[in-house]
Amino acid sequence: MTKYFTNIYPEINLYKKPSTKSETITQMIYGDSFSIFKKSKKWLKIKIKEDNYKGYIKNKKYSNFLKPTHKVNCLKAKIFKFPNKVKKNEITYGSKIRVIGNNSKFLKIANGWINKSDVKPISFKEKNPFKRITSFKDVKYKWGGKSFKGIDCSALVQVFLNFNNKFCPRDAKDQVKYFKKNIKLKNIKKNDIIYWNGHVAVALSKQKLIHAYGPMKKTVIMEINQTIDLIARTAKLKVIGIKRL
Repeated sequence: MTKYFTNIYPEINLYKKPSTKSETITQMIYGDSFSIFKKSKKWLKIKIKEDNYKGYIKNKKYSNFLKPTHKVNCLKAKIFKFPNKVKKNEITYGSKIRVIGNNSKFLKIANGWINKSDVKPISFKEKNPFKRITSFKDVKYKWGGKSFKGIDCSALVQVFLNFNNKFCPRDAKDQVKYFKKNIKLKNIKKNDIIYWNGHVAVALSKQKLIHAYGPMKKTVIMEINQTIDLIARTAKLKVIGIKRL
């Protein structure tokens, strides 16, 4: 039986090779779990439980597997040393926590306290999976990023579907194959997902989309047709698929 561990840091970089100079291919956010299949003094080669991504993380203190009970339902949630006193950290939207105690307004977790209003039960689902996606507007673009400190285009899709207990591959090239329902541009509507080769955006309406856009160095809301024209002109890329969940 596979042994899993749980990340209890706000985010951990997963590197392509065992070096901080190597490419950051993704991150684990708080509560993500992983198995280890190679170990050295400084590095662990792991596979992330949530999306089967493989790579290297620094060898530091991680928790044995914590079965989550709740998840963060806002862009960022503060972790306190004591209820509402002495902020220790902030964890990002979609982070998973295991509650081990509570008082009237706060929940106790492994390394502090979190406000009850910032979380939902782990089984909670939004009717609209992208309901809160605009909360990431102006979050900086970060290749491999998955948090409010920095996010890339495919992670923006993944974190919202994961929050809603739906599996989603990490990379745009795998997402476009995974989602099967194809839509024509003229029939596009809210929550449809637009794919280019190596890029992805989510429709907010028939006219507008949101995406973590490298050239603008942040997550932006733009006109759909303007974005398609811009990417065709600047990156020489055409839309390769529009998917409906």
